[in-house]
Amino acid sequence: MAFVAKGRFFAAVATALLMTAGMAQAATQCGNNSAGFESWVQAYQQQAGAQGIGSRGINALGNVKYATKTINADRNQKSFKYSLDKFMQVRGAQTIIARGRAQKAQNAALFNRIEQRYGVPAGPLIAIWGMETGFGSYMGNQHTLSAVATLAYDCRRTEYFREQLNAALKLVDNGTLAPNAVGAMHGEIGQTQFLPLNVLRYGADGDGNGRIDMVRSKADALASTANFLVGHGWRAGGGYQPGQANYGAIAGWNAATVYQQAIAIIGAKIDGE
Repeated sequence: MAFVAKGRFFAAVATALLMTAGMAQAATQCGNNSAGFESWVQAYQQQAGAQGIGSRGINALGNVKYATKTINADRNQKSFKYSLDKFMQVRGAQTIIARGRAQKAQNAALFNRIEQRYGVPAGPLIAIWGMETGFGSYMGNQHTLSAVATLAYDCRRTEYFREQLNAALKLVDNGTLAPNAVGAMHGEIGQTQFLPLNVLRYGADGDGNGRIDMVRSKADALASTANFLVGHGWRAGGGYQPGQANYGAIAGWNAATVYQQAIAIIGAKIDGE
C-alpha cells in the first residue's frame, strides 16, 4: 500500500510539472489574430508572479480583450514614411509652434523649474507635448492593458511588448495605472504618451504631490519627459539640432528620423532660436 501511495504521489507531481510546462509553453507562443489569445492570457497570468507582478496586476490581466484596432494601427503607420515637409504639414507644425509659444509663456514657472532640475529647455518638451497629444487635449480611448497585451501576444514585436505588458501590470500594482485606464493605440500613457516601461523608469513627480499622474498632471508628464531625455544622454547647455550634443537624446524619443527632426525644428522655433 505504501508503494502504491508513493507511486500516486509521484504521478501527481509529474502531472503538475507537465501542466506547468504546458502553461509556460503557451505563454511563450504568439499569434497574428485573435485565435488563441484568451488561452494565452490565462497562461500568462499563471506565470506573471514569477515576473514580479502582484495580485492586482494579475487580476487586471484577466479583463483584457483582443484589440483589433491596435493591430490595425500597428500595421498601418504611414506618417513616418512621409518627407519632412509632408510630416510637418500633417502634424500641424505651425499650429504647434504658435500654441507652444503661448504654453511656454503661460507655464513659465513650471518650465523654469524643469530646466533647473533637468537642464532641458521648454522648446523640445513643448514640441513633444504638442505633437503627441495636442497639449493633452486627446490622449486616446483604447483600453491600455488590452492594447499592450494584444501586442505582447502578436508575433511582430513579441518580446518588446511583453516587457511593456509586465511594466503595465506593475504600474497597476503600485497604483500608477488604473486597470480600466485608456490611452493610445499602442498602450502609450498620458500627455506625452509614455509606454509603460518608460513610466516605470522615468516617471517623475513634477507637481510635488507625491505621486505620478501622466494623464491629469502636465507637470508630471513634462518632468517625466525631461527625465527621459536625461536618461538618454541629455546634457544641460548642449544644443539639440542635428549634429549637436543633445540630438541623440531626441533620437531616443522616437526612431523615425522625420519625428526627430520635427522635434528639433519645432522646439527651436518655440525657444526663439
